[in-house]
Amino acid sequence: MNWIKTGGLLLVMLVGMNVVGAAIEKPNVVFFLVDDFGWGALSSMGSDFHETPNIDKLAKSGMAFSNGYAACTVCSPSRAAILTGCYPGRIRLTDWIAGHKRPNAKLKVPDWNMKIDHERILLPEALKEAGYETSFIGKWHLMPTRQKELMKDHFPESHGFDQNIGGCEWGQPKGRGLFFHPFDMPNVSSKEGDYLTDRLTDYAVEFIDQQQNNPFFLYFSYYTVHWPIMGKPELVAKYKAKLKSGKYNHNNPEYAAMVQSLDESVGRVLDKLEERELADKTIVVFTGDNGATGSKYCGGLRGSKAYSHEGGVREPFFIKGPGIQPGTSDVPVIGTDFYPTILDLIAAPLKPEQHKDGVSLKPLLLQTGDIEERSLFWHYPHYHKTNPYGAIRSGNYKLIEFFEDGKLELYNLKDDLAEESNLADAMPEKAAELLKELEQWRVSVAAQLPAPNPKHDPERGSHGF
Repeated sequence: MNWIKTGGLLLVMLVGMNVVGAAIEKPNVVFFLVDDFGWGALSSMGSDFHETPNIDKLAKSGMAFSNGYAACTVCSPSRAAILTGCYPGRIRLTDWIAGHKRPNAKLKVPDWNMKIDHERILLPEALKEAGYETSFIGKWHLMPTRQKELMKDHFPESHGFDQNIGGCEWGQPKGRGLFFHPFDMPNVSSKEGDYLTDRLTDYAVEFIDQQQNNPFFLYFSYYTVHWPIMGKPELVAKYKAKLKSGKYNHNNPEYAAMVQSLDESVGRVLDKLEERELADKTIVVFTGDNGATGSKYCGGLRGSKAYSHEGGVREPFFIKGPGIQPGTSDVPVIGTDFYPTILDLIAAPLKPEQHKDGVSLKPLLLQTGDIEERSLFWHYPHYHKTNPYGAIRSGNYKLIEFFEDGKLELYNLKDDLAEESNLADAMPEKAAELLKELEQWRVSVAAQLPAPNPKHDPERGSHGF
Protein backbone atom coordinates (compact mmCIF):
# COMPACT_ATOMS: atom_id res chain seq x y z
CA MET A 1 0.00 0.00 0.00
CA ASN A 2 1.47 3.40 -1.06
CA TRP A 3 0.46 6.86 0.18
CA ILE A 4 0.75 9.94 -2.02
CA LYS A 5 0.08 13.50 -0.79
CA THR A 6 -1.45 15.82 -3.35
CA GLY A 7 -3.57 18.99 -3.03
CA GLY A 8 -3.82 18.57 0.75
CA LEU A 9 -5.29 15.04 0.33
CA LEU A 10 -3.80 11.65 0.97
CA LEU A 11 -4.46 9.22 -1.87
CA VAL A 12 -4.17 5.52 -1.25
CA MET A 13 -2.67 3.41 -4.05
CA LEU A 14 -3.51 -0.24 -3.62
CA VAL A 15 -0.60 -2.11 -5.15
CA GLY A 16 -1.34 -5.77 -5.80
CA MET A 17 -4.86 -5.40 -4.32
CA ASN A 18 -8.35 -5.25 -5.75
CA VAL A 19 -11.07 -2.70 -5.08
CA VAL A 20 -12.35 -4.38 -1.95
CA GLY A 21 -8.90 -4.52 -0.37
CA ALA A 22 -8.15 -8.20 -0.82
CA ALA A 23 -4.95 -9.42 -2.39
CA ILE A 24 -5.22 -9.97 -6.12
CA GLU A 25 -5.55 -13.67 -6.78
CA LYS A 26 -2.60 -15.08 -8.67
CA PRO A 27 -3.30 -17.87 -11.15
CA ASN A 28 -2.09 -21.37 -10.40
CA VAL A 29 0.24 -23.12 -12.84
CA VAL A 30 0.01 -26.74 -13.98
CA PHE A 31 2.79 -27.90 -16.29
CA PHE A 32 2.49 -31.23 -18.12
CA LEU A 33 5.83 -32.46 -19.53
CA VAL A 34 5.71 -35.76 -21.45
CA ASP A 35 8.76 -37.95 -22.03
CA ASP A 36 9.75 -38.93 -25.59
CA PHE A 37 6.52 -37.58 -27.05
CA GLY A 38 6.25 -37.34 -30.80
CA TRP A 39 4.68 -34.47 -32.71
CA GLY A 40 2.12 -36.79 -34.31
CA ALA A 41 1.16 -38.96 -31.32
CA LEU A 42 -2.07 -37.11 -30.51
CA SER A 43 -5.33 -37.86 -32.27
CA SER A 44 -5.71 -34.12 -32.94
CA MET A 45 -2.25 -34.06 -34.55
CA GLY A 46 -2.63 -36.93 -36.96
CA SER A 47 -2.92 -40.26 -35.17
CA ASP A 48 -5.97 -42.22 -36.23
CA PHE A 49 -5.20 -45.03 -33.77
CA HIS A 50 -4.41 -43.26 -30.49
CA GLU A 51 -7.27 -41.77 -28.46
CA THR A 52 -6.49 -38.50 -26.67
CA PRO A 53 -9.76 -36.56 -26.12
CA ASN A 54 -8.61 -34.74 -22.97
CA ILE A 55 -5.35 -33.44 -24.43
CA ASP A 56 -7.13 -32.56 -27.69
CA LYS A 57 -9.66 -30.52 -25.70
CA LEU A 58 -6.84 -28.80 -23.81
CA ALA A 59 -5.15 -27.88 -27.11
CA LYS A 60 -8.36 -26.32 -28.45
CA SER A 61 -9.07 -24.37 -25.26
CA GLY A 62 -5.84 -22.38 -25.36
CA MET A 63 -3.10 -21.30 -27.73
CA ALA A 64 -1.52 -24.08 -29.79
CA PHE A 65 1.87 -23.29 -31.32
CA SER A 66 2.39 -25.17 -34.58
CA ASN A 67 6.13 -24.37 -34.52
CA GLY A 68 6.82 -25.35 -30.92
CA TYR A 69 10.24 -26.79 -30.14
CA ALA A 70 12.12 -28.53 -27.38
CA ALA A 71 15.54 -27.02 -26.67
CA CYS A 72 17.31 -30.33 -27.33
CA THR A 73 16.58 -33.65 -28.98
CA VAL A 74 17.31 -35.59 -25.76
CA CYS A 75 15.81 -35.24 -22.31
CA SER A 76 18.11 -33.79 -19.64
CA PRO A 77 19.18 -30.68 -21.61
CA SER A 78 15.61 -30.02 -22.74
CA ARG A 79 14.33 -30.26 -19.15
CA ALA A 80 17.11 -28.02 -17.86
CA ALA A 81 16.22 -25.41 -20.50
CA ILE A 82 12.62 -25.28 -19.30
CA LEU A 83 13.63 -24.76 -15.67
CA THR A 84 16.46 -22.28 -16.33
CA GLY A 85 15.20 -20.39 -19.36
CA CYS A 86 18.66 -20.91 -20.88
CA TYR A 87 19.91 -22.85 -23.86
CA PRO A 88 21.71 -26.09 -22.97
CA GLY A 89 24.82 -24.70 -24.67
CA ARG A 90 24.88 -21.75 -22.29
CA ILE A 91 24.60 -23.83 -19.11
CA ARG A 92 26.81 -26.60 -20.57
CA LEU A 93 24.28 -29.30 -19.77
CA THR A 94 24.18 -30.61 -23.31
CA ASP A 95 23.43 -34.34 -23.16
CA TRP A 96 21.20 -36.78 -21.34
CA ILE A 97 22.75 -37.72 -18.02
CA ALA A 98 25.13 -39.59 -18.06
CA GLY A 99 25.44 -39.70 -21.86
CA HIS A 100 26.94 -42.23 -24.26
CA LYS A 101 30.61 -43.21 -24.25
CA ARG A 102 32.31 -43.17 -27.66
CA PRO A 103 36.03 -43.55 -26.80
CA ASN A 104 37.11 -44.27 -30.38
CA ALA A 105 34.98 -41.69 -32.16
CA LYS A 106 36.51 -39.06 -34.43
CA LEU A 107 35.72 -36.30 -31.94
CA LYS A 108 36.13 -36.12 -28.18
CA VAL A 109 33.07 -34.64 -26.48
CA PRO A 110 33.59 -31.70 -24.07
CA ASP A 111 33.63 -31.99 -20.29
CA TRP A 112 29.99 -31.03 -19.87
CA ASN A 113 27.81 -30.35 -16.83
CA MET A 114 25.68 -33.15 -15.30
CA LYS A 115 23.75 -30.96 -12.87
CA ILE A 116 22.19 -27.50 -12.67
CA ASP A 117 24.35 -25.06 -10.75
CA HIS A 118 22.73 -23.76 -7.57
CA GLU A 119 23.71 -20.21 -8.50
CA ARG A 120 20.86 -20.28 -10.98
CA ILE A 121 17.38 -19.33 -9.85
CA LEU A 122 15.11 -21.91 -11.44
CA LEU A 123 11.47 -21.42 -12.40
CA PRO A 124 10.13 -23.09 -9.21
CA GLU A 125 12.41 -20.92 -7.09
CA ALA A 126 11.15 -17.80 -8.84
CA LEU A 127 7.58 -18.92 -8.23
CA LYS A 128 8.30 -19.57 -4.56
CA GLU A 129 9.55 -15.99 -4.34
CA ALA A 130 6.13 -14.98 -5.70
CA GLY A 131 4.35 -16.92 -2.95
CA TYR A 132 3.67 -20.22 -4.72
CA GLU A 133 3.55 -23.73 -3.27
CA THR A 134 5.54 -25.99 -5.58
CA SER A 135 5.28 -29.70 -6.34
CA PHE A 136 7.42 -31.90 -8.57
CA ILE A 137 5.97 -35.21 -9.72
CA GLY A 138 7.65 -37.77 -11.96
CA LYS A 139 10.90 -37.84 -13.92
CA TRP A 140 13.72 -35.50 -12.84
CA HIS A 141 16.96 -36.80 -14.47
CA LEU A 142 18.91 -33.61 -13.69
CA MET A 143 21.53 -34.89 -11.26
CA PRO A 144 24.75 -36.89 -11.35
CA THR A 145 24.21 -40.62 -11.51
CA ARG A 146 27.46 -41.89 -10.02
CA GLN A 147 28.60 -39.17 -7.60
CA LYS A 148 26.70 -39.89 -4.38
CA GLU A 149 27.91 -36.76 -2.57
CA LEU A 150 26.71 -34.50 -5.37
CA MET A 151 23.46 -36.38 -5.87
CA LYS A 152 22.03 -35.51 -2.46
CA ASP A 153 22.20 -31.79 -3.26
CA HIS A 154 20.44 -32.02 -6.61
CA PHE A 155 17.08 -33.66 -6.03
CA PRO A 156 14.05 -31.48 -6.90
CA GLU A 157 13.76 -30.40 -3.22
CA SER A 158 17.15 -28.68 -3.58
CA HIS A 159 16.00 -26.70 -6.60
CA GLY A 160 12.84 -24.98 -5.43
CA PHE A 161 10.23 -27.71 -5.06
CA ASP A 162 8.41 -28.11 -1.74
CA GLN A 163 7.41 -31.65 -2.67
CA ASN A 164 9.14 -34.35 -4.69
CA ILE A 165 7.21 -37.40 -5.81
CA GLY A 166 9.29 -39.84 -7.83
CA GLY A 167 12.10 -37.52 -8.91
CA CYS A 168 15.63 -38.95 -8.86
CA GLU A 169 18.54 -39.67 -11.18
CA TRP A 170 16.52 -42.10 -13.30
CA GLY A 171 15.81 -41.33 -16.93
CA GLN A 172 13.24 -44.13 -17.10
CA PRO A 173 11.47 -46.43 -14.63
CA LYS A 174 13.94 -48.87 -13.07
CA GLY A 175 11.89 -50.25 -10.21
CA ARG A 176 11.27 -53.97 -9.97
CA GLY A 177 7.91 -53.67 -11.71
CA LEU A 178 8.97 -50.81 -14.02
CA PHE A 179 5.64 -49.18 -14.98
CA PHE A 180 3.83 -51.51 -12.57
CA HIS A 181 4.05 -52.01 -8.79
CA PRO A 182 6.55 -51.94 -7.11
CA PHE A 183 8.08 -48.67 -8.38
CA ASP A 184 10.95 -48.17 -5.90
CA MET A 185 10.84 -44.38 -6.38
CA PRO A 186 11.30 -41.61 -3.82
CA ASN A 187 8.11 -40.88 -1.88
CA VAL A 188 5.95 -43.16 -4.06
CA SER A 189 3.96 -45.90 -2.37
CA SER A 190 2.08 -48.54 -4.31
CA LYS A 191 0.14 -51.77 -4.11
CA GLU A 192 -0.34 -54.77 -6.36
CA GLY A 193 -1.86 -53.77 -9.69
CA ASP A 194 -0.89 -50.08 -9.52
CA TYR A 195 0.22 -48.47 -12.79
CA LEU A 196 2.87 -45.73 -12.56
CA THR A 197 1.08 -43.04 -14.59
CA ASP A 198 -2.11 -43.54 -12.57
CA ARG A 199 -0.27 -43.54 -9.24
CA LEU A 200 1.60 -40.35 -10.00
CA THR A 201 -1.71 -38.79 -11.01
CA ASP A 202 -3.11 -39.72 -7.59
CA TYR A 203 -0.39 -37.58 -6.03
CA ALA A 204 -1.06 -34.71 -8.44
CA VAL A 205 -4.76 -34.69 -7.58
CA GLU A 206 -3.97 -34.90 -3.85
CA PHE A 207 -1.62 -31.94 -4.14
CA ILE A 208 -4.33 -29.81 -5.75
CA ASP A 209 -6.78 -30.86 -3.05
CA GLN A 210 -4.35 -29.85 -0.32
CA GLN A 211 -3.98 -26.27 -1.56
CA GLN A 212 -6.02 -23.80 0.45
CA ASN A 213 -4.56 -20.29 0.55
CA ASN A 214 -1.51 -19.97 -1.68
CA PRO A 215 -1.30 -20.25 -5.46
CA PHE A 216 0.46 -23.41 -6.58
CA PHE A 217 2.84 -24.70 -9.23
CA LEU A 218 2.34 -28.35 -10.16
CA TYR A 219 5.12 -29.63 -12.42
CA PHE A 220 3.96 -33.04 -13.65
CA SER A 221 6.89 -34.58 -15.49
CA TYR A 222 5.76 -37.93 -16.85
CA TYR A 223 7.92 -41.03 -17.18
CA THR A 224 5.61 -42.12 -19.97
CA VAL A 225 5.99 -42.72 -22.92
CA HIS A 226 9.65 -43.59 -22.43
CA TRP A 227 10.85 -47.15 -22.85
CA PRO A 228 9.95 -49.76 -21.63
CA ILE A 229 6.67 -49.64 -23.52
CA MET A 230 4.20 -51.12 -21.02
CA GLY A 231 0.49 -50.41 -21.12
CA LYS A 232 -2.26 -51.54 -18.78
CA PRO A 233 -3.51 -54.98 -19.88
CA GLU A 234 -7.12 -53.92 -20.33
CA LEU A 235 -6.09 -51.04 -22.59
CA VAL A 236 -3.66 -53.17 -24.55
CA ALA A 237 -6.50 -55.63 -25.18
CA LYS A 238 -8.72 -52.75 -26.32
CA TYR A 239 -6.20 -51.61 -28.95
CA LYS A 240 -5.44 -55.15 -30.10
CA ALA A 241 -9.14 -55.48 -30.82
CA LYS A 242 -9.17 -52.10 -32.52
CA LEU A 243 -6.38 -53.18 -34.88
CA LYS A 244 -8.63 -55.92 -36.21
CA SER A 245 -11.23 -53.37 -37.29
CA GLY A 246 -9.15 -51.67 -39.95
CA LYS A 247 -5.81 -50.16 -40.99
CA TYR A 248 -4.28 -47.28 -39.02
CA ASN A 249 -1.19 -45.11 -39.28
CA HIS A 250 -0.10 -46.40 -35.84
CA ASN A 251 -0.33 -50.04 -34.86
CA ASN A 252 1.32 -50.67 -31.49
CA PRO A 253 -1.34 -51.57 -28.88
CA GLU A 254 1.12 -51.26 -25.95
CA TYR A 255 2.14 -47.76 -27.05
CA ALA A 256 -1.45 -46.70 -27.69
CA ALA A 257 -2.39 -47.94 -24.22
CA MET A 258 0.37 -45.80 -22.68
CA VAL A 259 -0.83 -42.76 -24.62
CA GLN A 260 -4.41 -43.34 -23.44
CA SER A 261 -3.22 -43.58 -19.82
CA LEU A 262 -1.39 -40.28 -20.33
CA ASP A 263 -4.56 -38.71 -21.70
CA GLU A 264 -6.64 -40.03 -18.81
CA SER A 265 -4.08 -38.61 -16.38
CA VAL A 266 -4.30 -35.16 -17.94
CA GLY A 267 -8.09 -35.44 -17.82
CA ARG A 268 -8.09 -36.33 -14.12
CA VAL A 269 -5.95 -33.31 -13.24
CA LEU A 270 -8.11 -30.96 -15.33
CA ASP A 271 -11.26 -32.45 -13.79
CA LYS A 272 -9.89 -31.80 -10.32
CA LEU A 273 -9.29 -28.16 -11.24
CA GLU A 274 -12.91 -27.96 -12.37
CA GLU A 275 -14.14 -29.64 -9.20
CA ARG A 276 -12.21 -27.16 -7.06
CA GLU A 277 -13.45 -24.25 -9.23
CA LEU A 278 -9.87 -23.49 -10.19
CA ALA A 279 -10.00 -24.17 -13.92
CA ASP A 280 -10.51 -20.50 -14.82
CA LYS A 281 -7.77 -19.48 -12.40
CA THR A 282 -5.04 -21.81 -13.65
CA ILE A 283 -2.44 -21.61 -16.40
CA VAL A 284 -2.00 -25.02 -18.03
CA VAL A 285 0.99 -25.96 -20.18
CA PHE A 286 1.41 -29.15 -22.20
CA THR A 287 4.57 -30.10 -24.09
CA GLY A 288 7.24 -32.81 -24.55
CA ASP A 289 10.96 -32.96 -23.88
CA ASN A 290 12.03 -34.39 -27.27
CA GLY A 291 10.75 -36.43 -30.16
CA ALA A 292 9.50 -39.98 -29.98
CA THR A 293 11.69 -43.06 -30.14
CA GLY A 294 10.78 -43.99 -33.68
CA SER A 295 9.82 -41.62 -36.48
CA LYS A 296 6.38 -43.22 -36.99
CA TYR A 297 5.13 -41.20 -34.01
CA CYS A 298 6.60 -37.91 -35.25
CA GLY A 299 3.81 -36.91 -37.63
CA GLY A 300 5.65 -37.48 -40.89
CA LEU A 301 8.64 -35.41 -39.83
CA ARG A 302 12.15 -36.61 -40.60
CA GLY A 303 14.07 -38.20 -37.74
CA SER A 304 13.09 -38.88 -34.14
CA LYS A 305 14.57 -38.64 -30.66
CA ALA A 306 18.28 -37.62 -30.71
CA TYR A 307 18.29 -36.79 -34.43
CA SER A 308 19.01 -33.27 -35.65
CA HIS A 309 15.93 -33.07 -37.85
CA GLU A 310 12.42 -31.89 -36.99
CA GLY A 311 11.19 -35.25 -35.72
CA GLY A 312 13.68 -35.05 -32.88
CA VAL A 313 12.78 -31.62 -31.62
CA ARG A 314 9.35 -30.38 -32.75
CA GLU A 315 6.73 -30.85 -30.01
CA PRO A 316 3.09 -30.28 -29.07
CA PHE A 317 3.16 -26.88 -27.37
CA PHE A 318 -0.12 -25.77 -25.76
CA ILE A 319 -0.82 -23.03 -23.22
CA LYS A 320 -4.22 -22.10 -21.77
CA GLY A 321 -5.19 -19.87 -18.89
CA PRO A 322 -6.90 -16.66 -17.78
CA GLY A 323 -7.12 -14.19 -20.66
CA ILE A 324 -5.68 -16.63 -23.21
CA GLN A 325 -8.01 -16.88 -26.16
CA PRO A 326 -8.25 -20.17 -28.06
CA GLY A 327 -6.31 -20.11 -31.28
CA THR A 328 -3.18 -21.16 -33.12
CA SER A 329 0.13 -19.43 -33.73
CA ASP A 330 2.81 -20.30 -36.27
CA VAL A 331 5.47 -18.19 -34.51
CA PRO A 332 8.51 -20.40 -33.72
CA VAL A 333 8.82 -20.86 -29.95
CA ILE A 334 11.05 -23.01 -27.76
CA GLY A 335 11.29 -24.54 -24.27
CA THR A 336 13.37 -21.67 -22.87
CA ASP A 337 10.31 -19.43 -23.31
CA PHE A 338 8.21 -21.07 -20.60
CA TYR A 339 10.07 -19.47 -17.68
CA PRO A 340 9.58 -15.78 -18.63
CA THR A 341 6.13 -16.48 -20.06
CA ILE A 342 4.84 -17.94 -16.80
CA LEU A 343 6.33 -15.11 -14.73
CA ASP A 344 4.77 -12.57 -17.08
CA LEU A 345 1.35 -14.24 -16.97
CA ILE A 346 1.27 -14.19 -13.15
CA ALA A 347 2.43 -10.54 -13.11
CA ALA A 348 5.70 -11.40 -11.34
CA PRO A 349 8.89 -9.50 -12.17
CA LEU A 350 10.85 -11.06 -15.01
CA LYS A 351 14.40 -12.22 -14.31
CA PRO A 352 16.30 -11.54 -17.55
CA GLU A 353 19.60 -12.24 -15.82
CA GLN A 354 18.32 -15.79 -15.27
CA HIS A 355 16.12 -16.78 -18.26
CA LYS A 356 18.64 -15.28 -20.69
CA ASP A 357 17.45 -17.18 -23.74
CA GLY A 358 13.71 -17.17 -23.11
CA VAL A 359 11.14 -14.70 -24.41
CA SER A 360 7.75 -14.01 -22.85
CA LEU A 361 4.99 -15.22 -25.15
CA LYS A 362 2.36 -13.21 -23.29
CA PRO A 363 1.64 -10.82 -26.23
CA LEU A 364 0.91 -13.82 -28.46
CA LEU A 365 -1.15 -15.59 -25.82
CA LEU A 366 -3.30 -12.56 -25.02
CA GLN A 367 -3.29 -11.49 -28.68
CA THR A 368 -2.07 -8.01 -27.76
CA GLY A 369 0.93 -7.97 -30.05
CA ASP A 370 3.86 -9.90 -31.46
CA ILE A 371 7.27 -10.87 -30.17
CA GLU A 372 10.48 -9.72 -31.83
CA GLU A 373 11.56 -11.96 -34.68
CA ARG A 374 14.52 -14.10 -33.66
CA SER A 375 16.50 -17.18 -34.54
CA LEU A 376 16.36 -20.40 -32.54
CA PHE A 377 19.45 -22.52 -31.81
CA TRP A 378 20.38 -26.09 -30.90
CA HIS A 379 23.76 -27.35 -29.74
CA TYR A 380 24.57 -31.04 -29.37
CA PRO A 381 28.34 -31.71 -29.22
CA HIS A 382 27.78 -35.41 -28.46
CA TYR A 383 27.31 -38.77 -30.14
CA HIS A 384 23.97 -40.54 -30.09
CA LYS A 385 22.08 -41.87 -33.08
CA THR A 386 23.77 -39.10 -35.04
CA ASN A 387 27.11 -37.30 -35.09
CA PRO A 388 27.67 -34.10 -33.05
CA TYR A 389 25.90 -31.12 -34.59
CA GLY A 390 24.60 -27.60 -34.20
CA ALA A 391 21.49 -26.10 -35.78
CA ILE A 392 19.74 -22.79 -36.32
CA ARG A 393 16.24 -21.90 -37.43
CA SER A 394 15.91 -18.39 -38.87
CA GLY A 395 12.60 -17.50 -40.46
CA ASN A 396 11.57 -20.41 -42.64
CA TYR A 397 15.09 -21.74 -43.01
CA LYS A 398 16.89 -24.30 -40.89
CA LEU A 399 20.61 -25.04 -41.13
CA ILE A 400 22.30 -28.08 -39.57
CA GLU A 401 26.09 -28.24 -39.19
CA PHE A 402 27.71 -31.62 -38.47
CA PHE A 403 30.91 -31.18 -36.48
CA GLU A 404 32.81 -34.27 -37.68
CA ASP A 405 33.21 -33.12 -41.28
CA GLY A 406 31.57 -29.69 -41.46
CA LYS A 407 28.76 -30.98 -43.66
CA LEU A 408 25.83 -28.57 -43.96
CA GLU A 409 22.16 -29.23 -44.54
CA LEU A 410 19.76 -26.38 -45.36
CA TYR A 411 15.98 -26.70 -45.51
CA ASN A 412 13.08 -24.40 -46.23
CA LEU A 413 10.62 -25.63 -43.60
CA LYS A 414 7.72 -23.70 -45.11
CA ASP A 415 7.95 -25.68 -48.34
CA ASP A 416 9.70 -28.78 -47.07
CA LEU A 417 8.67 -29.64 -43.53
CA ALA A 418 9.81 -33.24 -44.03
CA GLU A 419 13.36 -31.97 -44.79
CA GLU A 420 13.71 -33.99 -47.97
CA SER A 421 15.54 -31.42 -50.12
CA ASN A 422 18.95 -30.19 -48.88
CA LEU A 423 19.43 -26.68 -50.32
CA ALA A 424 22.98 -26.11 -49.03
CA ASP A 425 24.57 -26.46 -52.48
CA ALA A 426 21.76 -24.67 -54.31
CA MET A 427 21.74 -21.71 -51.87
CA PRO A 428 25.36 -21.34 -50.71
CA GLU A 429 24.97 -17.70 -49.69
CA LYS A 430 22.02 -18.48 -47.42
CA ALA A 431 23.88 -21.43 -45.92
CA ALA A 432 26.94 -19.25 -45.25
CA GLU A 433 24.77 -16.52 -43.70
CA LEU A 434 23.11 -18.92 -41.26
CA LEU A 435 26.38 -20.69 -40.47
CA LYS A 436 27.96 -17.36 -39.53
CA GLU A 437 25.02 -16.54 -37.25
CA LEU A 438 25.23 -19.99 -35.65
CA GLU A 439 28.96 -19.61 -35.04
CA GLN A 440 28.46 -16.15 -33.53
CA TRP A 441 25.75 -17.48 -31.25
CA ARG A 442 28.03 -20.26 -29.99
CA VAL A 443 30.65 -17.68 -29.08
CA SER A 444 28.05 -15.49 -27.34
CA VAL A 445 26.94 -18.28 -25.00
CA ALA A 446 30.42 -19.82 -24.65
CA ALA A 447 29.15 -23.15 -25.97
CA GLN A 448 31.59 -26.04 -25.69
CA LEU A 449 32.72 -27.76 -28.87
CA PRO A 450 34.09 -31.27 -29.37
CA ALA A 451 37.78 -31.61 -30.17
CA PRO A 452 39.81 -34.03 -32.31
CA ASN A 453 40.12 -37.34 -30.51
CA PRO A 454 43.70 -38.69 -30.32
CA LYS A 455 42.25 -42.16 -29.62
CA HIS A 456 40.15 -42.18 -32.79
CA ASP A 457 39.99 -45.60 -34.43
CA PRO A 458 38.52 -45.33 -37.96
CA GLU A 459 37.98 -49.09 -38.13
CA ARG A 460 35.43 -48.87 -35.33
CA GLY A 461 33.24 -46.50 -37.32
CA SER A 462 32.43 -42.82 -37.00
CA HIS A 463 30.36 -43.43 -33.86
CA GLY A 464 33.29 -45.09 -32.11
CA PHE A 465 31.45 -48.22 -30.93
